[in-house]
Amino acid sequence: MSDLTHVDADGRAAMVDVSDKAITKRVAIASGTVVMAPATATAIREATLAKGDVLATARLAGIMAAKRTAEWIPLCHTLPLEHLDIDLDVGVDRVTIRATATTSSKTGVEMEALTAVSAAALTIYDMAKAIDREMLITSVGLLEKRGGKSGHWRRGEPPVSS
Repeated sequence: MSDLTHVDADGRAAMVDVSDKAITKRVAIASGTVVMAPATATAIREATLAKGDVLATARLAGIMAAKRTAEWIPLCHTLPLEHLDIDLDVGVDRVTIRATATTSSKTGVEMEALTAVSAAALTIYDMAKAIDREMLITSVGLLEKRGGKSGHWRRGEPPVSS
């Protein structure tokens, strides 16, 4: 079991020791989708929902959640986020969320980007559920990461060392 990165020699969950790792610039990009009825997408686009501006609120929720990722994910390191961008694209029957997280640290920001997408998606659901309880949060995943020992990785491509 000692070959597992988050398990100690006795088989207990453990935080990875990153004290000897170099500080490098790290970027992670994640995305997700909230599928909904076309009328719901229209209401979100036109900001006519009773709870207010869904897109602005979802963007803020994503930013706030990313800054607290280590409180949500038990073995995550607390990271100083240097930048977080959340793009929300309203389509005919969906909102696509894309979060880009950046830090200069000893470990990556994948979890922060994924947390931002997840919180933004949950906020969209919460704000629009009164008119569409059948919304579906789907396809949350990492698209790309750069920096660190493992180098550059992009979904669908093999890793390339930096």
